[in-house]
Amino acid sequence: MIGKTYTTMLGGKPLTIETGKLAKLVSGSVTVRYGDTILLVTAQASDTQSKLDFLPLTVEFEERHYAVGKIPGSFHRREGRPGEKAILSARITDRQIRPLFPKGYRHETQVIITVISADGQNAPDVLGPIGAAAALSISDIPWAGPTACVRVGQVDGQYVVNPTAEQLSRSRLDLVVAGTKDAVMMVECGAQTASEDELVSAIEFAHAEMQGVIALIEQMRAEVGHEKFNFLVEQDLAHDYVPELAAKALAGGLKDALLTHGKKDRSAKTKALRDSIIAGYVPDPEAEGAAELITALKNAFSKVEKQELRRLILEDDLRADGRNSKTVRPIWIEARPLPTAHGSAIFTRGETQVLGVTTLGTERDEILIDDLSEESGDKFLLHYNFPPYSTGEVKRMGGQSRREIGHGNLAKRAIRAVLPSFEEFPYVIRVVGEVLESNGSSSMATVCAGTLSLMDAGVPLKAPVAGVAMGLVMEGDKYRVLTDILGMEDALGDMDFKVCGSAEGVTALQMDIKVGGITPQIMREALAQAKEGRLHILGKMAEVLAQPRPELSPTAPRIVSMKINPELIGKVIGPGGKQVRELEAMGAQVTIEEDGTIRIFSASGKDAEAVKARIEAVTKEAKVGEEFEGTVVKIAPFGAFINIFPGQDGMLHISQMSEQRIENVEDVLKLGDTLRVKIVNIDDRGKLDLIRPELEGKIAPREPRAPRSSERGPRREFGDRGDRGPRPPRASEAQVSGQAAPNAAPPAPAATTEFASSESSRSEATSTKE
Repeated sequence: MIGKTYTTMLGGKPLTIETGKLAKLVSGSVTVRYGDTILLVTAQASDTQSKLDFLPLTVEFEERHYAVGKIPGSFHRREGRPGEKAILSARITDRQIRPLFPKGYRHETQVIITVISADGQNAPDVLGPIGAAAALSISDIPWAGPTACVRVGQVDGQYVVNPTAEQLSRSRLDLVVAGTKDAVMMVECGAQTASEDELVSAIEFAHAEMQGVIALIEQMRAEVGHEKFNFLVEQDLAHDYVPELAAKALAGGLKDALLTHGKKDRSAKTKALRDSIIAGYVPDPEAEGAAELITALKNAFSKVEKQELRRLILEDDLRADGRNSKTVRPIWIEARPLPTAHGSAIFTRGETQVLGVTTLGTERDEILIDDLSEESGDKFLLHYNFPPYSTGEVKRMGGQSRREIGHGNLAKRAIRAVLPSFEEFPYVIRVVGEVLESNGSSSMATVCAGTLSLMDAGVPLKAPVAGVAMGLVMEGDKYRVLTDILGMEDALGDMDFKVCGSAEGVTALQMDIKVGGITPQIMREALAQAKEGRLHILGKMAEVLAQPRPELSPTAPRIVSMKINPELIGKVIGPGGKQVRELEAMGAQVTIEEDGTIRIFSASGKDAEAVKARIEAVTKEAKVGEEFEGTVVKIAPFGAFINIFPGQDGMLHISQMSEQRIENVEDVLKLGDTLRVKIVNIDDRGKLDLIRPELEGKIAPREPRAPRSSERGPRREFGDRGDRGPRPPRASEAQVSGQAAPNAAPPAPAATTEFASSESSRSEATSTKE
C-alpha cells in the first residue's frame, strides 16, 4: 500500500490524515479528509537563509472549482487571484503556525493548502490549519508544533464541533479556535450577542476537543517525521551593546521620552536620545565599518526601548502615552460630516481616526460570491481602507491587502449581528471605513465609525456596537492586560485581542498570541476588562447618536415594497419587458421576485409612490360587487365595453343600460363617455358583466354566460338509424377521399370572437333581434 493513513474522531466523525502518497518531493505533504472534503497541504522551506530581518513565511489557500464540479466563472474559465474567503482561510492558518517558528529562523517557508474536494457541508477553512500542522510536523522544517484547529457552533443550546453548513446556519455562534496541547493560540469569532462567560466556556470546550488531533499529529511525527535541519542564527551584535546602552539611555532620560504624549513628539525625543548616544560610539559615520556599527547600535537601542516600556507597564502601570492599563484614550465624534452621503460619521480615539460612510442600494447591488460554496449573494458589504498616509508613510498603493481584508471582515462580523433583516429593511448596505489616522486598533475604530454612520443613515440597528483592542505584557508569572493599545504596544506586547459587541454582549472577537499561549484565567480577565472599555466607548457614542435617526437620511433613496398575485407578474413585466421599462422611465428601479414581492427603489419618495400606484392599477383584480367610474372603449350591437381600470374591460349588456327598451346602444352611450358601473358577474374566463348600479332591482338581471365548450355535459348518444342507411362521411373524411359528402352542408363562415364566447354571442344576437 502506498502511503500511510492516520485517523481520529473529531466531532463524532472520522478525520483522516494521509502522507507518503501525493506530492512526495516536498519536505512535508499530507492530505486531510473530513467527510468528502479533502485538502492537499504542503510545506517547503528554502535551502538558504534569507537576508530579511523578519520571518519570510507565506501561506496560500487555493480553491479549485473542480472540487465542487464547477467551471470557474471568470473570462478565462480558470481560477484567478484568491477570493475573500480563501484569503481569510489562509490568515487563520498563518496566525496559528507563525508564533511557533524558532527565533532567528529566516529561511523562506511556504505552506500551500489546496482544496481538491469539497462536499458543501464540512468547511475546509478549519481543516487547512490541521493539514499545515501535520505537514510542518513531519517535515525537516524547524517548528515547535503540533497545533490543531476546530470550529464550534451552538445549536439548540448545545456546543457542536465542526458543525455542518446546515447546522452553522442555525447556530448563534461561529467560533474558530487554534491551540497547542497546553494553550490557546488563536481565536476568531462571530456571535449573535454572546456573553463573555459563554465565550470562555466555548473556547475551553474547543481546546479540549482538539486534543485528539494533536495526539494524532504527534504520532505521525514520531513514526514518519524527518529530522529538523539546523539553521544559522546570524550573530546579533546588538545584543552585546544592550546592557551598556540601557544604562546610558536611562541616564539620558529614556523614561521621560517614552512617556511623551503624541506619537510624533515621542518618536522625535527617543530618536534624538538614540542619535546622541550613537554619536558617542561613532564620531565619524563615514569611517570604515561605521555603517555596520550604527545598525547594531540602533537595533540595541530598540531592544532597550522595548525592555523599558515593558518594565514601566508591569512595575509602574504606566504606558507610552502616560495612561494606566485600563484607560481608554480621549474620544471625539462628529456625525454627518459628509452632506451628500447617505450616512457618515468620524470616530477619533487618541491618534486613531476613521471616517465611516454608509451607502444604501438595491438588490442589484449585492455582491455575487463565486467560491466553493453554493452561488449566493451578500447584501451587506464592509470595506476597510488603510492608506499609507494614515501612519505618516509613503508606500506603493495597489489592490486591497490581506490585512485590509482581515480587518474589514472582523468589523463586518461585529456589525452584521445587529443589522435588521432584509425583510425589515430591504436595502443592500455598504459601509466603508476610511482610516485617516492610525496609532492602534483602526479596525475597532471602523466598527465604531461604521455603526455611527449606519445610525446616521437611519438604518434600524438592533443595538449600537463598539470595539476595543486589548493587549498583554507577560514576564514569567507576572502579566498586565492593557485596554485600547497603541501601535507600539501591539508590537512590543504578547497578545492582540480585539473584542466587539453591544451593551448586551459580544458580537465578534479576534485573538492572536505571540507567546506560547494564554490561560483561561487571563482570557476571562481580558474579556472583563474589554467589556469595561466597550461600555465606556458606547457611552461616548451615545452622547452623539444614542439610536438610529427616526427617518432615513434626506439623501438616502427610498424603497417601497408591495406584493401582488404571482400570476400577475407578467402584467408588470409586459411583453418583452416593455412595462418594466416604462415604470423605470418614471424614475425608479423595480425588482420582482417569484412570490410576487415587488420592491421599488427611487431617489424620490414621490416617484416611488407613483410607480407603486401604476403597478397597483396594472395588477388590480376585479371583484363582484365593486363599483368603478368607467370609460366606454368599444360599442357592439349587443352592448358596450367599459374600461374600469388599466388593462381591464367589462361588458355592459344593452339590457342593463336602461329601464326602457333600447334599440341601439348609440342611443344611450358613445365612445369616450364615462359612467359608473358595478360588477355583477365574473365568468370562468375572467370576463366581466356590468350593470349601472342605479338600475339594480329595477330591471331583470342578465342570465350568466354559458360555460366554455370544454365544460359541456356528455355527448348525447344516438339510437339505431334503422333503414336510413349509413351516416354520410364527415367532411374531413370526404376531403381525404377527394369526394364531396352527399347532402353535405356548405362550409360555415369562419367564426370571429371579441370578448364573448360563441354561446353568449348567440344570446346577445337574440336579444338584439327582440
